[in-house]
Amino acid sequence: MSPLCLALAALASLTVTGTALGQDAAKTYPARAIRVVVPFPPGGTSDILARQLGVRLTEAWGQQLVVENRAGAAGAIGAETAARAQPDGYTLLLTDVGSLLIAQLLSPRPAFDLVRDFAPITLVSYSPHLVCVHPSVPASDVNGLIRLAKARPGALNFASSPAGAPYMAGLMFTHRTGVRWTYITGRGGSQSVLDVASGQADVLFNGMLATLPYVKNGRLKLLAVSSERRVETLSDVPTVAETVPGFVTGSWQGLLAPVGTPPEIVAKFHAALARVLALPEVREKLRAQGADTLGNAPAEAARFLQDERDRWARLIQETGYKPM
Repeated sequence: MSPLCLALAALASLTVTGTALGQDAAKTYPARAIRVVVPFPPGGTSDILARQLGVRLTEAWGQQLVVENRAGAAGAIGAETAARAQPDGYTLLLTDVGSLLIAQLLSPRPAFDLVRDFAPITLVSYSPHLVCVHPSVPASDVNGLIRLAKARPGALNFASSPAGAPYMAGLMFTHRTGVRWTYITGRGGSQSVLDVASGQADVLFNGMLATLPYVKNGRLKLLAVSSERRVETLSDVPTVAETVPGFVTGSWQGLLAPVGTPPEIVAKFHAALARVLALPEVREKLRAQGADTLGNAPAEAARFLQDERDRWARLIQETGYKPM
C-alpha cells in the first residue's frame, strides 16, 4: 500500500475512533460537575442567566453547574480560560457574545478567536439594551437626549465597560446621530449601572436583565429600548429605532464549549438546555426580566457569531475607532 493510502487509512481510523469515543462519552455525560465560566463580574446579565439556568440543569441532571466569574480585559481573561480548557464538555463559557467579539476585534494580539476556538452550543437569550439616564438628567426621550448632547458636546458622561457591546452601542448611537459624549469605563455592566444610578455618570446603554431593577426602583430613568420592536412588558417605552431608524443593539447571551468538544456532547447539552428554555415558567420569568429565550441549534449559533463579527468590524472601520 502506498504511503498516501496508509495515511488516509490511518486518518479514517482516527475519525472512526474519535466518533466512537465521543459517543461513549456522551452516553454518561455529565458524570461530574460542570464549570460555567462567566467572563464578567457577578450581577451582570451573563452571570444572572448562568445561575438561573444552572439551577434547572442541576435539577435535570443531578450534577451541579458551578458558575465561575473570571472578569478582566473586557471578558478576554475568562474567555481564554474556557478556550484553553480540556474539550470534554466540563468547562463551558456563557457570555455576551457581542462583547467578546468586539474585544477580540480591538485587540492587537487576541489570545483567542471566538469563532475559531469555540464550538457554539446555542444562543441562550436576547436582552435589548435599555437607554437610561440618571433621574437628574433633563431628557425624557431619545430626541431629548440628542438635543441635550448636541447642546453640551462632551459634557454628558457615558458609563460602560471598555469596548464591550454597550460601549459600541453608544459609539453606534453617536455615529448615527452626530452627538458627542465622554466615556467613563468601569469593570462591567453592573458597575456601569451603579455609576449612573449613583450620579457619577449620566447615561448608559446596558442589558435589560441587569438594568431593569434599577428602573423599577427609580434609580434610573428609562428613555428607550434598543430592540427592533417595543418590548411586550414595556409597551409604553419607545424603541431607539423610532427616532434613529434601524438602530438595534442588545445583549445576545451565548453558551459555547472549547473547540474539539465532541459534537455528541454539544448536541446533548443543547437538547437539555433547549428543554429548559422551553419551560413556560422559565420563559415567563426571563421575559418579565426583559430577556427573550432563544435556544437555537449549534449551526445557527455559529452563523450568528460570524454575522455579528462582520457587523461590528464594519462599525469599527467606519468610525476609525481605536480602543482608549
